[in-house]
Amino acid sequence: MKQKSGKTTPQLRGRSGAQRKAPARKPARRMRGRAGAGLMSRVLRGVMRLVWGVSWRIVAVIALLVAGTTIYHYASLPPKGELLDARARGSVTLLDAADSVYAWRGETFGGQINAADVSPHLRNAIIAVEDRRFYSHFGISPRGIASAVSINLSQGRGPFSGHGGSTITQQLAKLLCLGRSYDSREWDSEAAYERDCRRTTLWRKIQEVPYAFALEAKYPKDDLLTIYLNRAYLGAGARGFEGAAQRYFGKSANVVRPAEAAMLAGLLVAPSHYAPTRNLAGAQARARIIIDLMEEQGYLSGAEAQEARDNPAQLSQAAEARAGGHFADWVMSEAPSFLSRTTTEDVILHTTLDQRIQSAAEEALDSVFAERVREGSLAQAAVVVMSADGAVRAMVGGRDQRDGGAFNRAAQARRQTGSAFKPFVFATAFELGHEPHHTVEDAPYTLHIPGSGDWSPRNYSGRHEGLVTLTEAFAQSLNVPAVKVSEAMGRDLVRQVANGFGLSGELAEGPALALGASEASLLEMTGAYAGILNGGSSVRPFGLRELRLAGDDESLMGLAGGIGERVLMPESAHKLTYMMHQVIESGTGGRARLPGREAAGKTGTTQAARDAWFIGFTADYVAGVWMGYDDNTPLTGVTGGGLPADIWREVMVRVHRDLPARELPMTRPEERRPLAEAPRPEAPGPEATQSSPPRPDARASESRSTGVRSAAEEVLRDVLGIFRSSN
Repeated sequence: MKQKSGKTTPQLRGRSGAQRKAPARKPARRMRGRAGAGLMSRVLRGVMRLVWGVSWRIVAVIALLVAGTTIYHYASLPPKGELLDARARGSVTLLDAADSVYAWRGETFGGQINAADVSPHLRNAIIAVEDRRFYSHFGISPRGIASAVSINLSQGRGPFSGHGGSTITQQLAKLLCLGRSYDSREWDSEAAYERDCRRTTLWRKIQEVPYAFALEAKYPKDDLLTIYLNRAYLGAGARGFEGAAQRYFGKSANVVRPAEAAMLAGLLVAPSHYAPTRNLAGAQARARIIIDLMEEQGYLSGAEAQEARDNPAQLSQAAEARAGGHFADWVMSEAPSFLSRTTTEDVILHTTLDQRIQSAAEEALDSVFAERVREGSLAQAAVVVMSADGAVRAMVGGRDQRDGGAFNRAAQARRQTGSAFKPFVFATAFELGHEPHHTVEDAPYTLHIPGSGDWSPRNYSGRHEGLVTLTEAFAQSLNVPAVKVSEAMGRDLVRQVANGFGLSGELAEGPALALGASEASLLEMTGAYAGILNGGSSVRPFGLRELRLAGDDESLMGLAGGIGERVLMPESAHKLTYMMHQVIESGTGGRARLPGREAAGKTGTTQAARDAWFIGFTADYVAGVWMGYDDNTPLTGVTGGGLPADIWREVMVRVHRDLPARELPMTRPEERRPLAEAPRPEAPGPEATQSSPPRPDARASESRSTGVRSAAEEVLRDVLGIFRSSN
């Protein structure tokens, strides 16, 4: 047993010795592991210390830069009042004859408003859609920026394309262009300057931060909102919410309802696209989204929100009508440039426009083109309506009638007048003592024109009517008698009469003068016919009654036109009116006849029917209609007595609705007598001087009419000779 135990013991001892030696090797491995871990830890700590050291220095530098830039901007910010209206151009507000607003030009401002006084619905709508944490953040909203970046990336755009996540303060920084003013040496135009200010880039976002901090430090929150309310652009030339509220709703931003407030706030995201004058349905849809946000954020109760959704905002009557676009452009061109097109002031123009008559002209033109002109036709038309003193009551410059800035065919286009010129030919004959019942022979007639050879006028019908009265020749618009009368009276005298009535361009030199070979605008021609209606005095068509600065009661200028010198004796004008009445009653203008009302007028069709005219008047108004193609393409199957007469009639029926019928100022003729037996005119009286213009009712000093008679003495012998063959 001892032996076994002895044998066993050494073995046990050997094992225990081995066991005792093994732990001596384990701490070495641990130490090596710990050493490796320690080394890694020291490396990581070193890296962290390095990163931290670099990071806090970078952060510190950035913070110092931001702080320094913020302080710089803070020091450069002006008082709040200087930031409310920084428009380079002023606005022009146009009032009609009843002093109601109908158009705006330039940048409509509307006046300064305050966040404290503005409609709470408008303030809440802006905050709900643009910056719900406006009153709690310090200028920027990291949460809003992160959300915007996430939305943009999820929709496949760049991180800063689309949603910007900008606070109202950041948007204001952009509106203020980070404090940079417009400099014509740096930008080609104000539009280019504003585009540059609105750019959204990463660098611009970074630049906005210190400026936003400076704004927050400089101004209280309500002051920031006040500046924003006055500076934001809201489409259709409206700058600021007051201007937009006046422009779209005809009321102050201080009293807008929830639906109107939501529509105004909705314009901020895309003012040109959502402007209700251009896209009312889109503006209303955008407003519904904002009403939902206002309800969700507790600014509107459920009932109030539903009421706003059920009754969306509507345009004011003036904004909806967009009346007188061409008229407004014309008046702006007539007013002094520094008080209209390039004004830096806010100007009020009182004009002669009658919106009822303007609507009548627009509706009539639309009606005729819709019902009687083939679809797809590119033919154009223009309409002018004025009073006998030249006050323009309506102007339609083309089928694109409501758009300002478009080509105005009523005032800018100069076209051949055709037979619409003939009243000035026959007016000259009346001034020389002839009568509507005198006769002239409509027969083949040839004139030799030096340098051109023989020229023979032709009637439109190709036939000759023989012996006709001047009234018959005029009513049927016979060309041969018109040329004969013009040649007998003298082209110079005919030009003198036409010039006296306001046809200022170069008039044709040859015998085709009588057939309207000269050019004139529809506005000039209508003004000339107004002179016939008023008894023979020239008129200068005008649209401006008064011009003054906004807020001032003192007028800077008054009427820019009206009745001028006498051109015809009243008796001559009344005879001519009778003949023009016969054009409608029994001549080429029958389609212009007005039910139950006397009217006078004249048709006009130029060579190859490139232009078609009808101009005429009642005792109340003068109206002119032109029709043609802009590129002088001939009209197909159209003469002055056709579609232009239809348009004229439709215009005048609407214009005279509810007006009592009045007789025309005209003299009916005596018995039929050949022109060659007409009495010689009396000796002319003394001419009135330019410094002492004649009165329209004074016969003793009829400057232009006696001038015609005086100049006619030497050609009067030819009258009898030329027309003797027609007896």
